[in-house]
Amino acid sequence: MTDRRKTYYLTTPIYYPSDKLHIGHAYTTVAGDAMARYKRLRGYDVIYLTGTDEHGQKIERKAAEKGVAPIDFVDGIVAGIKALWSKLDISYDDFIRTTEERHKTVVQAIFRQLLEQGDIYLGEYEGWYCTPCESYVLERQLVDGNCPDCGRPVEKVKEQNYFLRLSKYADRLLQHYEDHPEFIQPESRRNEMISFVKQGLEDLAVSRNTFDWGIKVPDNPEHVIYVWIDALSNYITAIGYKADDAKFEAYWPADVHLVGKDIIRFHTIYWPIMLMALGLPLPKQVFAHGWFLTKEGKMSKSKGNVIDPVLLIERYGLDALRYFLLRDVPFGQDGVFTPEGFIERINFDLANDLGNLLNRTVVMIDKYFNGEIQPLLPNATEFDASLQETVRQSVAKAEEAMEKLEFSVALAAIWQLIGRTNKYIDETQPWLLVKDEASRPKLGSVLYHLAESLRIVSVLLQPFMTRTPAKIWEQLGIAGDAGLTSWDSIGEFGRLPAGTRVNKGDALFPRLDVAAETAYLITAMGGTPPSAEAAKPEAAGSAEAAKSASRAPQPSAPASAPAEIGIDDFIKVELRVARVLEAEPVKGADKLLKLQLDLGYERRQVVSGIAKHYTPESLVGRKVIVVANLKPVKLRGELSQGMILAASEGDQLTLATVAEDIPVGAIVK
Repeated sequence: MTDRRKTYYLTTPIYYPSDKLHIGHAYTTVAGDAMARYKRLRGYDVIYLTGTDEHGQKIERKAAEKGVAPIDFVDGIVAGIKALWSKLDISYDDFIRTTEERHKTVVQAIFRQLLEQGDIYLGEYEGWYCTPCESYVLERQLVDGNCPDCGRPVEKVKEQNYFLRLSKYADRLLQHYEDHPEFIQPESRRNEMISFVKQGLEDLAVSRNTFDWGIKVPDNPEHVIYVWIDALSNYITAIGYKADDAKFEAYWPADVHLVGKDIIRFHTIYWPIMLMALGLPLPKQVFAHGWFLTKEGKMSKSKGNVIDPVLLIERYGLDALRYFLLRDVPFGQDGVFTPEGFIERINFDLANDLGNLLNRTVVMIDKYFNGEIQPLLPNATEFDASLQETVRQSVAKAEEAMEKLEFSVALAAIWQLIGRTNKYIDETQPWLLVKDEASRPKLGSVLYHLAESLRIVSVLLQPFMTRTPAKIWEQLGIAGDAGLTSWDSIGEFGRLPAGTRVNKGDALFPRLDVAAETAYLITAMGGTPPSAEAAKPEAAGSAEAAKSASRAPQPSAPASAPAEIGIDDFIKVELRVARVLEAEPVKGADKLLKLQLDLGYERRQVVSGIAKHYTPESLVGRKVIVVANLKPVKLRGELSQGMILAASEGDQLTLATVAEDIPVGAIVK
């Protein structure tokens, strides 16, 4: 039997195959994949489960509309889902379909057991029902007469159903919440569920008799077993419940169910009560993440704001998408997908910070030492200890964050190391060391620090980015050496052998034209780029008229244009390049962030009103331009010793920056 101390079982929700999946579905599955990969790297025996929930009235209706059998309809969509997971490098260990025999027979056994012991009974339901959500809705739950989950109209139904006695277990469930505060995460969702249960639980309809596409109720085939028992049971049927006792005992209870916040109630009320009735342990944790939204709100085909992950992968690469999904939004909160934000992540974080660091390192080793990594010297420069301490701290922070499913925090810790390594180049100035023959051993040690830091970064990136680490290993000359690429290898700085030969390669992430790529993505999402809107002629006309409009001379400066200044005025303003070391919100101020900046010659604190546009995690390691000689002021009680520059138009704001090879402290003229 598997050693229980080293097993890890996590699940995604099983997806409803009524339509093509979008980036929101990819978000959950990529997050689960990152966790599964991390745990495997740490030596765990992992089962990562995903799959499809294939029964129900909506599937039956859609299949009928297309003139095909329900199973043929879902087969086609499931094939597409599996193809998407393959494109995303999802390393699932099992993919369960609720139409599989291994699932159906056990679901019927579960239903029979609950019926025989009195936890399920036959009754009659009259009330509201949402067909798109396949959900019964209480009168008090309606929002303006509509479904509280999807906002669409509900219909009144009256039918005979089997019911699960939720009320019987309500007190026991509340006690579990109290005894296990980690059971529901994040905490805001836990508070919602406690409030919901305390309002009183009505028994739950767990069968339907108005459609046929589903698992039949044992001994009463006019009824089909409804989604709550059918779909939720997948988490135990997939690992051998009532079929393979050894496997089930090895992996249950699940370590974590990853779900979207819209289905938290089903997983933290209905599912635990089902398990209590079956006499089974409850999962250790249910983690409800937020939604990926667009400016128009939640993604839906009817709004025309759905983002196809395949398009993003094919144009920008898999790792760019995986990085964006896991870095841009703290897991558990809602995030907003904007084309500008996506492209800026690629340019700033991946091309400038990571890609440029690798390129500079390999090029210098190749140029100064004929491609051969030199020995590490103890305390060769005054900056070595600081870099090595950042390595230690970043590894510890990343590990701690991953255990809490804080993917964006883990990546921020990795980028803190990347930022510190870039700063180390500015501090040690290899281009000056190479001019002094006596400093060559020191220069070799400096470049060793860069290569070793990159090796450790590449290992840390493995859960998140599935292609990039191998590319880094190839350029560092360590491809295929498991002793240098395993998680255990990053516990000690200095594992990289001297004499290893680097290999110059292509840029990891070429810089993108922000305006062009933003316009492309807006068009792909069904929108109109701002430049295209501006180019439209006022009235309908010929193509030539449109061209003429675009060539029309621009108006002169408006009356409100700022007054001109002389060069003497401009040179009074001292602009310097700085790197963000730390960032955090200012208490009681929704718009303000407190930044700790490295100006090369000193550390400064600046308070900036950019909290609506940037998360603290997204700023760490980024280079910005600072007005360095601005008189200090206090904002909301916090000292601000300067101002960072940004461009804004309407509700859009972008920080001004410089190329990554411009050193910290450089004057901007």
